[in-house]
Amino acid sequence: MTELPSASGSFGDKPTLTFPAGPAPAELDVSVLAPGDGPLVEAGETIVVNYLGQTWGGHVFDNSYDRGSTIAFPIGVGAVIGGWDAGLVGQAIGSRVLLSIPPHEGYGPRGVPQAGIRGTDTLVFVVDVVGVE
Repeated sequence: MTELPSASGSFGDKPTLTFPAGPAPAELDVSVLAPGDGPLVEAGETIVVNYLGQTWGGHVFDNSYDRGSTIAFPIGVGAVIGGWDAGLVGQAIGSRVLLSIPPHEGYGPRGVPQAGIRGTDTLVFVVDVVGVE
């Protein structure tokens, strides 16, 4: 089994990721770092989250903590990358979730060059599930 990065802090705090020496998982890997006690997020709902996104062993390419505001988007309906749809549907509100998303469930072979994401990069997100709208 591939080891996942560890994340500092608790729900609501901007995390810092520490990466293991080994390679990234080849498939989507979801780890609940802190379970929430709210209702489960269902496909088709608009999820409200804080998040930090970083390439495996690389740079932080985006995070909502520094902006001081959550983001909301439809989940489970193809509006976001596949790893978010697969990894966040069914999570309890109030959970902190770590997602390791391989390229084929992220941005694909093109990556997002303007964000410094190559087509071969595994993406790691720490997501705080704040609620649904």
